[in-house]
Amino acid sequence: MAGQDNSGVRSVQLAIDVLEAVAFSEDELGVTQIAERLSVTKGSVHRHLHTLVERGYLVQNPATTRYRMGARSRLLSRLATDTDLVQISEGPMRALRDELGHTVVLSEMTPRGALVVSKATNTSAIEIGVRSGSELAFHASAQGKVMLAYAPKPFQERVLARKLLPFTDKTITSAPRIEEELIEIAKRGFASAPEEAMLGINAVAAPIFDSQDACVASIAIVGSIQFLPIEPIPRDTGTLIETSQQISRRLGHGRQVDHGRPAKPAR
Repeated sequence: MAGQDNSGVRSVQLAIDVLEAVAFSEDELGVTQIAERLSVTKGSVHRHLHTLVERGYLVQNPATTRYRMGARSRLLSRLATDTDLVQISEGPMRALRDELGHTVVLSEMTPRGALVVSKATNTSAIEIGVRSGSELAFHASAQGKVMLAYAPKPFQERVLARKLLPFTDKTITSAPRIEEELIEIAKRGFASAPEEAMLGINAVAAPIFDSQDACVASIAIVGSIQFLPIEPIPRDTGTLIETSQQISRRLGHGRQVDHGRPAKPAR
């Protein structure tokens, strides 16, 4: 019985993986492309694609036989009642990109890391960015670390109890060292991760709080280590924090709550 339960869970996970692969792709995807991205067989992908098309979550282009999002997926997104973080962040993200010249990345917090939901690409000739739908590790990304710094202590402990994988030789994999860094991040209001996820690339992120004073997202600037150095430029961090505070206010953070007592950042 336990084996059947595990098999069912894996099947659901694969169906979601297939749906997300199509959703987060900028172009339509074929069976082979999806299977390669998920490292599974084409047969297993095809079975899930058939069900998702039949239920209206995906549509197959008859001319190319590739897949894109369907009407039922769009309906679910419209039925979401929460404030649209991507929509309210769009203007501030563009303004931040135009002022600093760096790629700007918006991420939401998930149990596994920082999920990239939107980006404003840099203005230089060489494009540097992160693909929407990517999930960045808590311990190896500025976005993940700043979310973790403002998360409840039990959540921090669960994350740091996991095996912390190195992505480069600069990735910090020591839980005690990360705990020390989280304290500093909470004090200064931003996190950085120079070359921790990819050599030559740095990111600096600030937290975004909702109306319940929980850190639910982050906004980050991403660029080469040449233009976004290990020691962040004060102008960059100041402008970044101002933008994160602007988005937080739009989400209701800082309003008078609990019989007139001002909201406090979640810890």
